[in-house]
Amino acid sequence: MKIEFLLHNAYGIGGTIRSTVNLAAALADRHDVRITSVNRPVDEPELTLDPRVRLTPLVDMREGTDGDEYGSPLNQKPSAVFRDERIDNGRMAATALTDERVAAHLAATDADVVIATRPKLIGYLAKYGSDRYLRLGQEHLTHEAHVPELHEVMDPAIAALDAFTTVSEADAGHYRAALPDARARILSVPNAVPAPVAAPSDGTSKVIVSAGRLVAVKRYDRLIAAFAKVAAERPDWHLRIYGRGPAKAGLRKQIEDLGLYERVTLMGARSPIETEWSKGAVAAVASDAESFGMTIVEAMHAGLPVIATDCPYGPREILTDGTDGLLVPLDDSGTVDAYAEALLKLTGDAALRRRLGTAARETAHRYEPSRIAQRYEELFEELRPGCTGAQKKAKGGLLRGLFGAGRAKQPATAPQPQGETAHPTARCRVEADGALTVLLPAEQLTAADSHLLLRHRGSKGKETVRVALPAARTPGSWIAARVERSQTMPEGRWDTYAERAKDKTRRRLTAALVEQKALLGLDLDRTDAGIAARVPYETSDGFLAVRSWLRPRHAEATEVRVGEDGITVTLAPHGFAFGEGAELIARLRGGDGSTGDVRCAVEDGAGTLPYGPMARRIGDEQDLWDLYARPAAGAAPVRVGRLAGDFADRKGVDTFPGAVREGVRLRPYFTVTNDLTVVVKDVDGEAAAE
Repeated sequence: MKIEFLLHNAYGIGGTIRSTVNLAAALADRHDVRITSVNRPVDEPELTLDPRVRLTPLVDMREGTDGDEYGSPLNQKPSAVFRDERIDNGRMAATALTDERVAAHLAATDADVVIATRPKLIGYLAKYGSDRYLRLGQEHLTHEAHVPELHEVMDPAIAALDAFTTVSEADAGHYRAALPDARARILSVPNAVPAPVAAPSDGTSKVIVSAGRLVAVKRYDRLIAAFAKVAAERPDWHLRIYGRGPAKAGLRKQIEDLGLYERVTLMGARSPIETEWSKGAVAAVASDAESFGMTIVEAMHAGLPVIATDCPYGPREILTDGTDGLLVPLDDSGTVDAYAEALLKLTGDAALRRRLGTAARETAHRYEPSRIAQRYEELFEELRPGCTGAQKKAKGGLLRGLFGAGRAKQPATAPQPQGETAHPTARCRVEADGALTVLLPAEQLTAADSHLLLRHRGSKGKETVRVALPAARTPGSWIAARVERSQTMPEGRWDTYAERAKDKTRRRLTAALVEQKALLGLDLDRTDAGIAARVPYETSDGFLAVRSWLRPRHAEATEVRVGEDGITVTLAPHGFAFGEGAELIARLRGGDGSTGDVRCAVEDGAGTLPYGPMARRIGDEQDLWDLYARPAAGAAPVRVGRLAGDFADRKGVDTFPGAVREGVRLRPYFTVTNDLTVVVKDVDGEAAAE
């Protein structure tokens, strides 16, 4: 049968989009599936759709392009369905143009089932849809999440559909109570959440992971406040929060005010997120409400025990307290303390984490897309017997796993015949011993592809590393190439290729999955060539690359504190030892020699640089003071940085507060090479008064 999903915007990475992409891929095993996106704000979707699922946009909203329809006369007229700005506003609000395009599409579609995924689309489906096909609506939030003005439009529309699904049984009950006379069958079907391709967590890290949109209802402020109570008792544990959203600035200020900027990291958005869950030992959800909780199931798939507030709807229907996670009572006066107690309980008991994590993986199987797809097929069959018997299709096999639903967008085109793929798709993982294993699908290689090639950007190819690819290539298998940790890689960035040694042609590799979790337990490598580190990563345009460092000596900044009297840096020496006369030095970048270094003694591995000398502004816009460690009196200085761990780029991720002194702000930061520098800028009068 032909199944069509209506999405407001299929080009982002939100929960509704992810769950739709996951479900569409599972249904594509047996049906013709397509996604219609009312709006197209960018060229390509952030998530890769299963190649069997077609994507069709209706209104071009790509700002600044020739096709941008935002300024068209019809788009400036209000929608006939959604007139109240409290219901819909912004650049992609419903307009007369979207009314026209959606109405025309719903009149012409040859689908057997059309599924609307948002309230606005439910209204369109009820008004413009046809009895020729089954009409289903989905609720990805909750009944109480919508303003009354929206319910005035949405509730009659729901009543006119064939079925309406919510993601929790509690919410289905609310809708049944609100719409007792609805023709539509109202039931609960949870979101589809696929099992990860990445290896699950081994539970040995000291990392708590949380992920989702940075908005008020997610209550990351509560999580941070609870972690602050844990921090003193668990000095080796860290909290990572993944996501983007309007609450970021407030959360950053809270972290800095609590002095947790070396313990709590705002990581930004990540897709796919599965490799980040696997780096954690505990997952945390502190929301006031969760309609479902996709991140809860994602974390459980990765083997993490989840601590969640027992908020309305999702968590209590997914987790069983004490069996596969912990539920914290939601109480305005005591939730932070109770959440902190739960964190202390799990972070202090490795055996409990293992037991809950094992059970969590078993529970998560209930939400695998194939099972959720079957529930939808059963619903279709109940509504229209015999409708699912036609157009059976073979299952996807390797290509579905390789280009699977819900993964980060790849720049490669759809799968092509053997040997013709422009950019073979690679998976890369860091092994426990620090080696890098690169996996390539046999279908995308030919007999002429003989080597994995790593090519240093800065040397324009003069520096290369080659690893022979095994000659035996069974269809459907992965071809592995291993770059040993002992392999010398000069400092810089390395692009990866499949190379044909006979004619030296090469094809750059795209990154399907990059697993870095082993780096959390690895120290810097001491080799004959120097102190070495390397981190595989996905570039901003989707390719697989490796960031490497190689230095004769290195001073690792294990902690940076912005204090009242100065900036204190705790150092771990690599390739040298601190002796008598050891110093921490701030050196003005680009100076003419007239400005001396700022120095302080290193005692017990730490030094505090005073603000005063650096606060005397010299340059036009800013001053940059690079930090060095002098191992002992008369020794050559060694650059201070942070090279250990799993970050190819720390700039903008490891961030610090600024100190305002004498009308300037001094702030330490990591440069593009992960070295430590202090930037000094003038501030306005208001900032200077802080």
